[in-house]
Amino acid sequence: MFLSQYTKEFKYNLSLATPVILGMLGHTVVALVDNIMVGQLGTAELAAVSLGNSFMFIAMSLGIGFSTAITPLIAEADSEGNFDKGKSSFKHGLFLCTVLGIVLFLSVFIAKPLLHVMKQPVEVVEIAMPYLTWVAVSLIPLIIFQAFKQFSDGLSMTRYPMYATILANVVNVVLNYIFIFGKFGAPELGVVGAAIGTLASRLIMVAYLWYILSQKTKSREYVLHIKLFQLSKAMLKKLISLGFPSALQMFFEVAIFTSAIWLSGILGKNPQAANQIALNLASMTFMVAMGFSVAAMIRVGNQKGLQRFRELKRIASSIFLLSTILATVFAIFFLIFYEPLPKLYLDYDNLENFQDNFEVASIAAKLLLIAAIFQISDTVQVVALGVLRGMQDVKIPTVITFIAYWLVGFPIMYYLSMYTEYESAGIWIGLLAGLTVSGVLLYIRFLYLSNKLIVSSEASKE
Repeated sequence: MFLSQYTKEFKYNLSLATPVILGMLGHTVVALVDNIMVGQLGTAELAAVSLGNSFMFIAMSLGIGFSTAITPLIAEADSEGNFDKGKSSFKHGLFLCTVLGIVLFLSVFIAKPLLHVMKQPVEVVEIAMPYLTWVAVSLIPLIIFQAFKQFSDGLSMTRYPMYATILANVVNVVLNYIFIFGKFGAPELGVVGAAIGTLASRLIMVAYLWYILSQKTKSREYVLHIKLFQLSKAMLKKLISLGFPSALQMFFEVAIFTSAIWLSGILGKNPQAANQIALNLASMTFMVAMGFSVAAMIRVGNQKGLQRFRELKRIASSIFLLSTILATVFAIFFLIFYEPLPKLYLDYDNLENFQDNFEVASIAAKLLLIAAIFQISDTVQVVALGVLRGMQDVKIPTVITFIAYWLVGFPIMYYLSMYTEYESAGIWIGLLAGLTVSGVLLYIRFLYLSNKLIVSSEASKE
């Protein structure tokens, strides 16, 4: 009976989270397709995409993290039935995301020369530079898409961003095939062809999502007739106060995974390619946790708007339980298939590169064993962040993520990889440590805050 109060929420949590998961997996599939297709060109090309994307991941983390401020505000306004508040939240969020997308594009473009001073393999840097030029432009439509996505999620309309992402994936696969390998009379562009496919798919993604939302009764009036430059200082301030810490939270996590890419590059092109394979596979399962994080943000935001704090804690706990069960399943999957999975990315028929491919697969297999272990802690920390964002608690969680990743995780990964025989495995042991500390502390924060809200609310009724 005690357990049923949580399990009875599983069906609705799944219905809300599944489209988000599929949409986020879609983004990861874009990277998977890029990696598999580029991997056929050689390990240097695969490492170049990894290095170029390391800059993109940092920029994307800031943009996507900032955009999450829109969802709890929309969810709260929706539960209150306050259209004006909801439209104002979306309009200001869209404006800030557009500006941020342009700033991030310019920042990545200006930062490109840093590739030459990061002690990365020269052949990898030479391939990565033109790739990064094209893919940096795609930041602008991507961050604008995030504004529409977070708005749509806030209204519990989680299916439509998924549809847009599926369409984008189809476009990306087709254009990758044409431009990477020079099919149907197109020039053979290699890794640059992958970047062109990514840019085109993201432009189509944002246009299609806007079109869908403009046709739906619940969202039409929000996305039409937007007076984007009639702005309120109070609403801008509120979004920034929520969005900036959320951006930092995601930045701290993504930056430590990016530092793993850079440290792998110092170890050599094969460790870097192996890291990219393991990271891509781990990202697949992480997207499931991210989907539940968004579901938590929506449902907790709704309960906050209704001032139902006991329900808030019960619903959040049910999402923790369901996502942890799934994380355990993924952990078992990695433990069983840690050896064959990396081979999907490599061309074992290429005798010239056989030795490199064998080394990459061997390293990646070891990393997947560690990834299996951190499935649960990674899931707990990202779901906890979603719950706390739904409660509009962002400042303390930002401090927690900084401590976990940069005062605990990074020193461990740097020391073990650079000064011990663990090398690549040492990098991922550091990631495991950071994610575990983050998960434990964020969950404690949730328990403290939810209990405090319950006590305060019930005391005020007496």
